[in-house]
Formats: sequence, structure tokens, C-alpha cells
Amino acid sequence: MIYLDYAATHPMTPLALEAYTRAAQQVVGNPASVHLAGQRARELLEEGRAAAAAALGVHPLTLIANGGGSEGSNQVLLSTFLHAPPGSHLITSNIEHSATLAPARQLEARGVAVTYLQPDQHGGIDPQQLQQAMRPETKLVSFHLVNNELGSIQDIAAMSRIAHTGGALLHTDAVQAPGVLPLDVQNWGADYVTLSAHKWGGPLGVGLLYIRRGLELPPMILGGGQEKGLRAGTQNTPGLYAAGLSLQAAAQAQPATWQHLRALNDQLTARLATEQGIRANHTPQGSPKVASFTAERTDGEALLMNLDFAGVCVSAGSACSAGTMQPSHVLSALGFSDSEARATVRFSFGPATTPQDIEQAAELFIDAVRRCAVS
Repeated sequence: MIYLDYAATHPMTPLALEAYTRAAQQVVGNPASVHLAGQRARELLEEGRAAAAAALGVHPLTLIANGGGSEGSNQVLLSTFLHAPPGSHLITSNIEHSATLAPARQLEARGVAVTYLQPDQHGGIDPQQLQQAMRPETKLVSFHLVNNELGSIQDIAAMSRIAHTGGALLHTDAVQAPGVLPLDVQNWGADYVTLSAHKWGGPLGVGLLYIRRGLELPPMILGGGQEKGLRAGTQNTPGLYAAGLSLQAAAQAQPATWQHLRALNDQLTARLATEQGIRANHTPQGSPKVASFTAERTDGEALLMNLDFAGVCVSAGSACSAGTMQPSHVLSALGFSDSEARATVRFSFGPATTPQDIEQAAELFIDAVRRCAVS
């Protein structure tokens, strides 16, 4: 099997797996309990939080543990406008992850005004578009840092300055950034940041929500007083412990990882550039983790089936569209026809991916494209 779907899930690293196993074996108490077992669980929980905070350059008290990026993005959008006056305004784009777009559309149904900015052909958004879209009623601006399908990188620092000048807050979905980009939340200027551990080699079902100090955000999950009252429920102590340690390791390895991924991306792009009918959609200025290709005049469903049978694990669009052949909303927003979108494949790489993997996957992809061609 050749696994090239790291943008969907980065397999747990040995460090994360060891940390999770060790914590799960040691933790027998609830971190909210006052006895010795509970105190030990609390220590591990806070060790993980502190490691994550160090990686992000923030204070540990600004990080809320949750179930993943989707929960974090939903909480930011829905809670921000929970008691907003009529006419309040949200700005986002039409190529965001569904974890942002779904709550945005729900807010629209409740009477919130939503502006969806249109990116360029590679998924980039000019900060001037945001400047022009700002209104006095704008309460929140929400953009991903790295697009999960094309790898385009947004200038979040510039967008934060524009939002703050206009009196709004900024949220960024940064789940695709760890291990690829330098993590500097303070430099980004973001008020809210959502992260998901399984994107950097941590466990599934564990996330972090950064909330800038001084801000208040109503909870979506009510009950106990965990996470400063912002997210009720007993914390996943082994999960957060492993997430924090693996995030710190990913941040430390980021410069080397970037170079490794860039070489793999360039290798695959150069090899497929020699084949007629295969078009690259990503840009060299984007994340090297992601490479997107459209196989023109190809049966997209047959193409994916052939790759699966050949043992190549890739995605058609985002992971949340897996199992369906619905056109990707990101590609549709960029002007792809339904047939082009269905015949588009996303390759995504990780530290364990080798040049040999890329060479073999490229040949298998070319062979599948030829066999799945339609007249």
C-alpha cells in the first residue's frame, strides 16, 4: 500500500503512539478528581497542553481541548453570533472546509449577513478583497490558513490587521498548518485558531481551540466546568497528552519536513507534467504537502477505483467527501465542471513518504488514467 492521503489523516507517529499508550496505561483517574489518581491524570493533561502551547507560542490557558477542528470551528462561528444583533455580518470564502461553511449557512438562515469571497484559480484570496467586504456590522472574519484540497496559503496576518482595524475578530482554521508551516499564532494575529491532532500525527478525535486572552466565547457543550467552562465533558487525557507532545515534535521538525515535502511534490509534479491530459491545479507557492491533478476526459469514479485496487491511497477532493462522487465544492467554486472535479485527485504527503513511493504512485496513476480514458 502507498499511503498518500496525509491531508485527510496523518498516521500516528511513533512518538504520539508511545505517549498515548503510556498515558492510557498510567491514567486511571478523572482529571477533575481530587484524589491521587485524578491529580496524576491532571498532570498529564496539563503537560500535553503546555507542550502544545510551546509549539504555538501561546499561553497554555488560551488552549481549550475538544474533539477536533470541526468542533472548534463550529463553536467559534455559532457562539460568536449567538446573541448578535440583527444585521451582524460574517466574512468567509466559498472554498472553506465544510466545518466553516455549514455553520455559516446556518447563521444565514438565522438572519446573519454572510459574504463569501471568491479566490483566484489557485485558491488564493487577496487581502484587498477582505478590505472591500468589511462593514461596520462585521463581527467575525473566518478563513483557513492552508486549503485542504489545493494547499493554497492565505495571508492570515494581513487579514487579521484588516479585520481588527474594522472592529472585527478573526478566526482561522489552521488544521493543515502544523508540520508544514512555522507555527506562530501571535504573528498571525488571530483571535481564534482551530487545530486537529490527526493532521500532524497525533490521535484521531482530539483537537485544540485557541482563544485569545481577554475574549469570551459561549460554550456549545454544557455540563461540567471542564476547560474553564468552555467545553463540558471529561477530557481525553491520553489523547491530549499525545497531541501536545506530537505537535511540539512536528513544530521542531517543520523546516526539514518542508524541504522533504517540497522535493516530493516537485518530483510528482514534474513526472506528471510529461503526460498529456493531466493538469496540475496546485501552485508552487502553496503547501508542499498537497498536490492536485485533473485527468481530463477520464471517468473519475473508475479512476479512483483503479487506484484503490492498485493500493494507492489518495482522495478525490476533501476527506469529508470520501465515499461519494459529488463534485468538490472547492473545485466547483474555482470553475471546474462536474466531470473535471470528479476526475481530480489529491495526493498528500508526509515525513514517511519516500521518493520511491512517489515514483511508483505516479506510474500507477498514469496507467489508471490511460485505462479510464473516455472518448
